[in-house]
Amino acid sequence: MLYPELFKQLEAVRWNMDTDIPWDTFDASLLTEDQAQTIKMNAITEWAALPATEMFLRDNRDDSDFSAFMSVWFFEEQKHSLVLMEYLRRFRPDLVPSEQELHEIRFDFDPAPALETLMLHFCGEIRLNHWYRRAAEWHTEPVIKAIYETLARDEARHGGAYLRYMKRAMQKFGDEARAAFAKVGVLMASARRTAQALHPTNLHVNAKLFPRDTIQSRLPDPEWLEKWLDKQIQFDAVWENKVVDRILHNMSLLMERSFASVQELNRFRKEVSAKVTAATGAAGGAEPSPAA
Repeated sequence: MLYPELFKQLEAVRWNMDTDIPWDTFDASLLTEDQAQTIKMNAITEWAALPATEMFLRDNRDDSDFSAFMSVWFFEEQKHSLVLMEYLRRFRPDLVPSEQELHEIRFDFDPAPALETLMLHFCGEIRLNHWYRRAAEWHTEPVIKAIYETLARDEARHGGAYLRYMKRAMQKFGDEARAAFAKVGVLMASARRTAQALHPTNLHVNAKLFPRDTIQSRLPDPEWLEKWLDKQIQFDAVWENKVVDRILHNMSLLMERSFASVQELNRFRKEVSAKVTAATGAAGGAEPSPAA
C-alpha cells in the first residue's frame, strides 16, 4: 500500500495556516480590485475537491489504498479553498464566497474510466502548479503571493503522489494502463490546439446538466478563467510549453521511453492501444477446448 508512506511524506511538509502564512505583511495598497476578484474565483474553484473526491470514492470502490489516500488529498485541497477564503475574510470580507456559491459547484460527475481519471488529475496538478506559480508572479500583494507559492508546492506534491499510483496501476494492468495514460496525456498536452483551458474543472462531466456541467460554468463569473489566464496572469505559450514538457517528461519516465513531442506520445498511444485491442480480441475469440 502507498497510502501509509504518502501520509507520512505529506504530513512532514504540511504547512500551518496561522503560522506559515505571513499575514502581518499585508499591504492593502498592493491589492487591486481585479486581483481580489480572482482570489474569490479560485477559492470557489478549489472547493471542487469535494465533488471530485465523491467521484474518486465512487469509481475506486475496489481500491481501498487509493481511496484512503483521498482523505489526505481532500483535506489539503479543501485547505487551499479555506486559506484563500481566510485571506478574503481578513482583507476583503465583502468578497468571501457564500455557502450557496460554494454549494453550486457540488454536483455529480458521470462515471468515467478510473485509469483515465487518474491521469487527468495528474495532469491537472501539473497545470495548476504552473498556474499558481504564474499567479504568484502576477500578484503584487505579499501575503497572496506567499499563499499561491505555498499552494503551488502542494499541487506539485499531489502530482507526485498520483504518479506513484500510476506506476502501481501499470504493474497491475499493464498495457491497459499505458493506453489510458497515453490517451489522456495526448489530450492534456495539446492545450495549444484547443479554445479552452484543459483542466479537470473546465471539462464537461455530466451529460444531463450540459452545458452547465463544468465547475467553471457554475461559478459567479463563468468567463473569469480565460480572462485570468490570458489577460491577467498571462499564461502564454512559454508557460504552456513548461506544462507540456513536464507531462512529456513524466510520461517518458513512466513508460521508460523518451517522448520529445506530443506527436511521439500519440504514436505510442496508437501502438499500445492496438496491442490492447488485439489482446482483447484474442481473449474474446478464444474457443473452449472440446470435451474429451
